Amino acid sequence: MRPDRGVQGPERPSLRDVDALNRVFSEAFTDRYARDGLTGVRVPHLNPAVWRYAIEDAGEGAMVWRDGEGAVAGFNMLHRSGGEGWMGPLAVRPDLQGEGLGGLMVRSGIAWLHEQGARTIGLETMPRTVENIGFYSRIGFVPGPLTVTVVRDLGRRGAAAAPTLSQGPVGRRLAECRALTERILPGVDYSRELQLTLELGLGDTALVLRRGTVAGFALWHSVPLAAARPKDEVRVLKLVAEDLETFGTVIEAVQAAADAEQVRRVTVRCQTAQAEAYLHLIGQGYRVHWTDLRMTLRGRGEAVPNGVVMSNWEI
Repeated sequence: MRPDRGVQGPERPSLRDVDALNRVFSEAFTDRYARDGLTGVRVPHLNPAVWRYAIEDAGEGAMVWRDGEGAVAGFNMLHRSGGEGWMGPLAVRPDLQGEGLGGLMVRSGIAWLHEQGARTIGLETMPRTVENIGFYSRIGFVPGPLTVTVVRDLGRRGAAAAPTLSQGPVGRRLAECRALTERILPGVDYSRELQLTLELGLGDTALVLRRGTVAGFALWHSVPLAAARPKDEVRVLKLVAEDLETFGTVIEAVQAAADAEQVRRVTVRCQTAQAEAYLHLIGQGYRVHWTDLRMTLRGRGEAVPNGVVMSNWEI
């Protein structure tokens, strides 16, 4: 039987909803790939630990809609780091697509981020998926630069350990990371994500210190992204550096963290607006693995940083 089409929401999901969220996530994105011609791709379930991070990071911005039988019909995870707001992941159950739920979810997300004072409102989608780009554009989102996922497989290096947030003093270092980000990109604050990562045991933050204070940092996760997969990479979610030279040192610190985690791969999602940083990564042996199109709402685009800032708009 088809479910009752009467969809209600949004409401805030709990950790009890993770299995249902995973089913919708996997089914929706597998269907999307199939419609794009990638029929052999099956999108795996996300690690429940990653879902917990997504839900807790979103807070009141975690939104789920349910059908008339109470099953998850769609979801939109809204995140705000100071003035930077973005959506993801978001998905509609395949049997309910084309009925207006997706537009309702995105518009609800825009309204919430407006209410929260977000100066930037954005999302990322697959650049080959013209239907998605057209859908978001009709709502008012404008295509911007690509986010290019680059990876590097490291040999056994025995790299010297770099300082991390977990080594403390945590309160002081968090304040320094907040102050550095404010100086480079005013109004943006990643300290909640840094702290939540430590609390949930998902990873850490590599630090570069100059004259005893933070001059650059990179928030990374090493917990597997997909469920039932081994730990095999360190993924950079947020990176801030006062200049290109410091950026290079931050990347070296992340590679040292991968060495300490006993994994051989580092993944960085680099916005191509950061052209020199992107070319630095390519010059260091990073190879292009995946691309996403970054889109921002008209009038709510990204500010230009006075330094290097990379902010992953996916979990």
